[in-house]
Amino acid sequence: MPAPSLARRLGTGDAVLIGLGSMLGAGVFAAWGPAARSAGVALLIGLGLAAVVAYCNAVASAQLAAVYPVSGGTYVYGRKRLGEWWGFTAGWAFVIGKTASCAAMAITFASYAVTGPEWLRRGAAVLVVLAMAALNWRGVTRTALATRVLVTGTLVALTLFVVAALTSGAARVSHLEQGWSGLGRDDVYGVLQAAGLLFFAFAGYARIATMGEEVKDPETTIPRAIPIALLITVCVYVVVGVSALAVAGPDLLAGSSSPLATAAEAAGRPAVEPVVRIGAAVASVGALLALMTGIGRTVLAMAREGDLPRWLGAVHPRFRVPHHAELVLAVVVCLLVLAADLREALGFSSFGVLIYYAIANVAAITQPAEHRRWPRALNVLGLVGCLTLAAALPVGSVVAGVVMFAVGLLGRWVVLRQRPQRG
Repeated sequence: MPAPSLARRLGTGDAVLIGLGSMLGAGVFAAWGPAARSAGVALLIGLGLAAVVAYCNAVASAQLAAVYPVSGGTYVYGRKRLGEWWGFTAGWAFVIGKTASCAAMAITFASYAVTGPEWLRRGAAVLVVLAMAALNWRGVTRTALATRVLVTGTLVALTLFVVAALTSGAARVSHLEQGWSGLGRDDVYGVLQAAGLLFFAFAGYARIATMGEEVKDPETTIPRAIPIALLITVCVYVVVGVSALAVAGPDLLAGSSSPLATAAEAAGRPAVEPVVRIGAAVASVGALLALMTGIGRTVLAMAREGDLPRWLGAVHPRFRVPHHAELVLAVVVCLLVLAADLREALGFSSFGVLIYYAIANVAAITQPAEHRRWPRALNVLGLVGCLTLAAALPVGSVVAGVVMFAVGLLGRWVVLRQRPQRG
């Protein structure tokens, strides 16, 4: 008897909204500071590069999702097109990358919601992780209505910030000119690093592809919705980034853990700063809840396939959630919150997600002509872009990412070696 599938209820508008809800979250409030630290005002070039790589990844995901309209994203595409090891690597990349994203969301929440010493912000970040884990344990996840509310609230906060920034006397064209005259070959690495860090803010468009079983007419809806959501997001990010740089300058942003609040303060608009802080806090909480839900379900799927310990595939008899997976996730995220800063969490997250999309591009390259909707050259560009940006991330993030991939791949190899001995 075939396994029951999910109901196909979502049209193009719904899918675009889901993509916007995944991308227009805490990333737009968090990524500017670390990116400015890497590239100064040239982060705008990094934003453009990140958008190009994201577009290539988006069309690869859309093309694959149209052929494999089931839940699972690149974990499924890798297994179908390339083999089980590729699928495992993609799934592992998703799990470790998005786990770091959870830590980044919690740190962002605390940076905007709590003013005080560092230990107080770390404590607040841990508490919000535990609160979201408790909600997930009870089966409470973000609904379509909650997504609409979060997107609307985020856009309102960002609109007020942009209007306040550009109409203030603090906005200076000179802030946007800082550093351009000295930009040379030695700064290319910084721009690529900024692109890798800013890519964190784009990563949510895969949420559309992973909902393949719930989208009406997925062969048409998914390829249409992903580029639309990405284009809208790019436009919003460009306007917000230019506004923040114009009022605060790259140096002030680089030293802030809550860059848009810092920019609102620099603009001399005290009434806007709390709105930005509230918007960032709400967006962070919403993103954290959605991320923890998605990771728990991915871990559940991988555990059922034997790619992760079977114990993680347990489902709570009452609440019907993968409670073992969510318990382990909460513990790991809390440890990351206590050990890492925002830049490290963003870098580690981007490394995992970029490898995830690199595999998506490899899978898309193998698709035959009758399944292609875009030139294969875009898949090649996406693959090269993902690997380049991943390599350019902060060294600590790259080393940590490589170690985690080695742990995952070695662990799977050991498990597979032991299975035949157990009969």
